[in-house]
Amino acid sequence: MSHRADRKYRAVTAIQRRINPVLRRLPTQPVLETTGRTSGLPRRTPVGGRRVGDSFWLVSEFGERSQYVRNIKADPRVRVRIRGRWHEGTAHLLPDDDPVARLRGLPRLNSVGVWVMGSGLLTVRVDFHTADAPET
Repeated sequence: MSHRADRKYRAVTAIQRRINPVLRRLPTQPVLETTGRTSGLPRRTPVGGRRVGDSFWLVSEFGERSQYVRNIKADPRVRVRIRGRWHEGTAHLLPDDDPVARLRGLPRLNSVGVWVMGSGLLTVRVDFHTADAPET
C-alpha cells in the first residue's frame, strides 16, 4: 500500500471510530454484524448498501484491509440490519466485480464517500437465508 493510501486509511478510520457508534444507533442505517475473528464477539459496522432481492450489496472502502472483511474471511456468516430488522446470511467477497460500477447502483451519498475516501475497493454480497427472502 502506498504511503498516501496508508495516510488516507489512518485518517478515515480515525474519523469512523468516532462516528460509527452514533451511526449504529440510527434505525434507518444498515448495519453489518460479523463475528470477531479473534474475540468471537459480534462486531457491528454501519455500512452503505442496498438490498436487491434476497441479497445485500455493499462496497468495502478499504477492501481486504477493512476489519469487517477480515472477519468475513474468517467466518462468512453475518447478519445485516435493514430498516430495524435483522437478516441472517452468508457474505461473499467478490474481487472480480467492478466496485466502482457497483457503487453507481448503491445509495448515492455513501457511494460518493466510499469512492472519494477509499482505496482498494472490494464488492461484498450477502446472500440472505431463504427465511429472510422478500415476500412476493
